[in-house]
Formats: sequence, C-alpha cells, structure tokens
Amino acid sequence: MCIDVRTRRSALLAAGAAALLAGCQRAVLDPAGDVALQQRNLIYISTGLMLLIIVPVMVLIVVFAWRYRAGARDATYDPKFDHSTTLELVIWSCPLLIIIALGALTWSSTHLLDPFRPLDRIAPGKPTPAGQQPLRVQVVAMDWKWLFIYPEQGIATVNELVLPVDRQVRFDITSTNMMNTFYAPTMAGMVYAMPGMRSTLHAVLNRPGQYEGFSANYSGAGFSDMRFRLHGVDQAGFDRWVGGVKAGAQPLQTATYLALEKPSEKVPPMRFGGVAPDLFDRVVNRCVAPGTPCMHEVMAKDRASDRRGAPMVPGRNGHPPHGVKPEGALQKSPDEIAPVPNVTKPRQPGVPGNTQPHSPHNRDMSVLRLPNAPDALVRGQG
Repeated sequence: MCIDVRTRRSALLAAGAAALLAGCQRAVLDPAGDVALQQRNLIYISTGLMLLIIVPVMVLIVVFAWRYRAGARDATYDPKFDHSTTLELVIWSCPLLIIIALGALTWSSTHLLDPFRPLDRIAPGKPTPAGQQPLRVQVVAMDWKWLFIYPEQGIATVNELVLPVDRQVRFDITSTNMMNTFYAPTMAGMVYAMPGMRSTLHAVLNRPGQYEGFSANYSGAGFSDMRFRLHGVDQAGFDRWVGGVKAGAQPLQTATYLALEKPSEKVPPMRFGGVAPDLFDRVVNRCVAPGTPCMHEVMAKDRASDRRGAPMVPGRNGHPPHGVKPEGALQKSPDEIAPVPNVTKPRQPGVPGNTQPHSPHNRDMSVLRLPNAPDALVRGQG
C-alpha cells in the first residue's frame, strides 16, 4: 500500500513538472517573433556550451568511481603521482575556451539585441523593408494594469495589445508610480518600466495568434494579476481593429486617466477612441494633474540658473563675480579675516584666542594649549 501511495505521489510530481515545462515551451522556448527567436537560440547555444563540461564531468565521476573502487583488481596504483601536464592542460584549457566562447557570444548578442537598437530584420532572411517606419506604442505601467497608447492611430487600450505581424514595433515604456518590467516572452525580452524615465524596446511578431504578457517585477498587492492580452493579426485586421476602437469607444481625457491611475486589480480590457494631447510625455514628466510642474521644465530652469550663476550665500565681503572662484580663508592674510563669535562651542576661560583674537599665533596649528585638567583627573593619574 505504501509503495502504491509513493508511486502515485511520484506520478503527480512528474505530471506537475511536465506541466511547468510545457508552460515554458509555449512561451520562452516557442517564440512568435524574431527577437524572441534569437534569444531562445542564445539559451540553446549557452546551454550546449556548458554541457560540454558538465556531461564529461558527470560521466567521469561514474567511471572513476567504478575503475578505482575498493575491489578493483586492474586499477593502477601510483602513490608517487603528483602532477600531469596533460591533465592540467585539459582541465584548464577546456573551461577557458568555453568561457571565451560565452564571452564573445554575450558581447555580440548584447549589441545585436540591444532593445534601443532598431531591427535589421523582421524574420530570418527577411530584412526590414526600406522606408517603413516602426509602429509606435507607448506603454505605461500602472497599479496594477497596463496602458497602451497608439499615438499615430490616436487610440489607447488597457490590458490589451494588438499588433500587426511582420512589422517592426517600437515600444516607449514608462511607469506611473512603481518600477515594473514589461515582458511579452513570445515576442521579446523584458525591459524595465520606471517612473520619470523612458525606456525603449524594438520587437516584432511573425506569427498570428493570442499570447500573454505580464509584469516580471514585483510591485505590490495586484502584481500577480498585472497581465495583458497580446494579439497578433495581419495588417488588414489591425486596420479594422483600429477603426472599430475609434468608432465605438470614449476618448482617454486627463480626468479619465487620473481616475484610471488609481490602484485597481484584475482590470478587464478597456478601449479608448481618442487620447489627450501629449499624455504620454506628461506621464513621463509626472505632470498629468493640472497645475503640476513638469520635470523637464524644472530641469530647464535649473540649467538656466546654472548658466547664469546661482546666487551664493552672502559672505563677509559679498559673493565674487560670476566665473571667479571664491578665495578660501586659509589663503587670506590675518588682516583680511575678521573674527566672529564661536557659535558651535561655548567659550572656555583661559583658552588662547579669546583674549587676543587678532594674534598671529591663532593661525599656528602647531601651537596647542590645552586647558588645565581637573584636580580629580590629576589625582587619578597620580
């Protein structure tokens, strides 16, 4: 009976592991876009290079354990063995070559798959059409939902992303409050969405279908349900979808956005047939609410004040002209330094400088006169 229960448990664990692996197969290992395809190939190549070391080591562990077991009769016994140049070359050169190969692969793929870099091709053997501009989609990570703005089409959606296949897409990504990660594993890798900053991702879908995207960075209570639907359609289907959204949905005005920005969970897909002017830029600059100063305006004022020379705190002789470095007190003569009261430490009787503040000995740091020690301390030392 115990064996039967254990067998059932093992079968359940194996089925669960198979289900998890199947989920990976449908997403990361079964890409629907060229960028995700190249990233999947990097996983395969890196895994294969590492297995070149792992597999021989695992095999040699079994071989050595069997060959040099206690009951072995034909094993060579050499108590004076301490070094083998051949073994050292094999042990060190093989991992070193693999590390060099992985380093070269990482360097080249990092530049080739840079998310800020426009795509050279939309599919293997199919370069990006000359003169075709990428479709722009502005992504805003909210608590806890995704807002997608199509600036060229003048529409917006929540938790729904529709893209035409075989066309390069440029995502401009930001966040309202919390750091998130925009991740559609069947299309491209993950890119961070940060408040007050703009990230960029270039990607493409090559296969029509329905997929899923989500946030890969924990951002609070509604993180688990912060997902969106990704639809790949042909260009004609995309145009029909845009026309339907424009005709049958309300516009996304500033007041609607401010209400949408409030935290909410498990938000169903929403569509907006219009978008308030410069909404995404105001989200990046954190000035959507009326009367809020934009970050770029504040920074422009700061830069302008730096160029004119920021006002200095008035000193004894006023601030120097613009472009002139103020002269330190140690570089001045004793006559140029006016004595000021000590505001950080109370006056102590008998300390040099109190009775003769203009004496040149006050600038001599080698002269140190300590006040008389208390009688109790003197008696304790005696």
